[in-house]
Amino acid sequence: MTIENLARPEIRELRPYETAKQVPGLVRLNANEAPWPADGSEDGLNRYPEIRPLRLQARLAACYGVSADMVLATRGSSEAIDLLIRTFCRPGIDSIATSPPTFAMYRVYADIQGARTIAVPLCAEDEFSLDTAAMIAASQPHTKLIFVCSPNNPTGALVPLARIRELADTRPNESLIVVDEAYAEYSEAPSAASLLEDCENLVVLKTLSKAHSLAGARCGAVLASAKVIGLLNRVLAPYALSTPVIECALRCLQADSLQRTAGAVRRLLEERDRVAGALRQCPEVVRVWPSHGNFLLVQFVDLESVKERLLTSRILVRELGHEAVLRNCVRISIGKPDENDLLLAALGSIAESA
Repeated sequence: MTIENLARPEIRELRPYETAKQVPGLVRLNANEAPWPADGSEDGLNRYPEIRPLRLQARLAACYGVSADMVLATRGSSEAIDLLIRTFCRPGIDSIATSPPTFAMYRVYADIQGARTIAVPLCAEDEFSLDTAAMIAASQPHTKLIFVCSPNNPTGALVPLARIRELADTRPNESLIVVDEAYAEYSEAPSAASLLEDCENLVVLKTLSKAHSLAGARCGAVLASAKVIGLLNRVLAPYALSTPVIECALRCLQADSLQRTAGAVRRLLEERDRVAGALRQCPEVVRVWPSHGNFLLVQFVDLESVKERLLTSRILVRELGHEAVLRNCVRISIGKPDENDLLLAALGSIAESA
């Protein structure tokens, strides 16, 4: 069995839409584009963007240490999740596996596609670690995708590469192991992309939304074998990324911009450590979990009073109490130093009034 056979039969047989050709230097009268830019400039947005942004994909490949044919640029890694589920999961037949508490959109996109979600909870008593043996045992013949978020959102925990490799080696012809590395830049751990050459059933998701500060641009990447990228290419709409996004992402991935990003990451990690240390001294805080992301998972004695006081101070945090294992917990994003100071001051006033 090959990786292609994991895809839905109708996707394997799909004849992709043929777009109008784009040939540099030739007059384009083949795509029903408006001939004049709306703003009167020489190079406006009246022309369609690249069908696939090849320069950007090459830059992403260089950034992540893979070959260009192993990269597909998407509108954030969220679109990549949807794309994978639509490509590989048949409605009413196939399933995905996740490890809650984790990013909820895995389940949401599966629900939209009509695929079932198998939930294998993280080990809360062991720093929310991934139970690979339980994940393997719970997976079924039609479990096409196993999602692993590392660092995990919202717990901040890492999944060691050895466990990812174990999942891939155990289900080589049955499941794609999808490692969501949206927060990887905030960790010193090696990327699962280092396993791609050996594990044909491995997929790694990247995004420019977090460490690269481009959440508003919506640009991410799928890293996978050329075979998997070929299947996803059949499903992804042409012209998926707009011209301004492509240009913005290319600037972001230049050497000087990458240096600035590295500096910003270092400053954020310093702030993360400072905020975590201060929170651990707050009497209202039960626990602050170690984090490899740009956020902290924090449990409070009385979350309702904390939420009320934070809102009074015009601060929003992400409440997570809808999951029993995260009762009285919130996820706090690390902001700028003055924003973090405002948070700590608000929590200090809570402690003083208790």
